[in-house]
Amino acid sequence: MGKVKTLEERLWGAAVLKMSFRLRGAEDSPAFRGIYPGVLRDLEVEDEAVEAFITANKERVEKAARGAP
Repeated sequence: MGKVKTLEERLWGAAVLKMSFRLRGAEDSPAFRGIYPGVLRDLEVEDEAVEAFITANKERVEKAARGAP
């Protein structure tokens, strides 16, 4: 069994995924709409919490979504 992720780690994963689509202007794409709800479900987080996490950590999240070191 793998390590249990903290709430922050789960929010981080969802936030980076969402931001990667947002930066490409693809939040309305079928790919995003197909993947993101499942990620929220699997990580047991709500979209509102992901948005709050993005707001509080915008620079870090954008950097990670761009693949910057």
